[in-house]
Amino acid sequence: MSNLKMISSIAIPFNHNNVDTDQLLPKQFLTEISRQGFGKHLLHDIRYLDENEAVLNPECVLNDPAFTGAEILIAGDNFGCGSSREHAPWAIADFGIKVIVAKSFADIFYANCLNNQILPIALPSQAVDVLANKSQANPCQIVTVDLPNQTITNGEDTYTFTLLVHHKQNLLNGVDKIGRTLLEEAAIAAYEARQFS
Repeated sequence: MSNLKMISSIAIPFNHNNVDTDQLLPKQFLTEISRQGFGKHLLHDIRYLDENEAVLNPECVLNDPAFTGAEILIAGDNFGCGSSREHAPWAIADFGIKVIVAKSFADIFYANCLNNQILPIALPSQAVDVLANKSQANPCQIVTVDLPNQTITNGEDTYTFTLLVHHKQNLLNGVDKIGRTLLEEAAIAAYEARQFS
């Protein structure tokens, strides 16, 4: 996994509420256990006008060429609700998104994002609306997320976000929970040696 410290990118203003994990990655695509290849199916029912994904929906902001290459997604309230499917953050990461800014997140989805090196940032509703509206009005607007200082800036406005220390350290070090444990492998081996000698 790659670490995450500072992201400066344009941001996709996808300010929808109650987007569930079946919308993020519909069940018919849950056919692989690899984390790659799911990005093309992200928000399938919104992005495409056909089942074969041959016809893009021009009304979907994810298909707007102005937002190509964006690493930040701005979402609404209760983002990632529904089932606990980890394939949903896999699809988001494979699409290229590294940071999601939302008004709130479903708890399990929030945890799954952190385990997959995606930074979920919950901000007050008004702040999210400002960020989304400015990105909508000016797709070239750069948003900077500074994880060490826990700030998000869009050039004019700066917001501070909260994140538990161990989640922050995992993201900065590019590890998940298991990877964090393995960083202490020497200490674990020493403990086992003392216990079983």
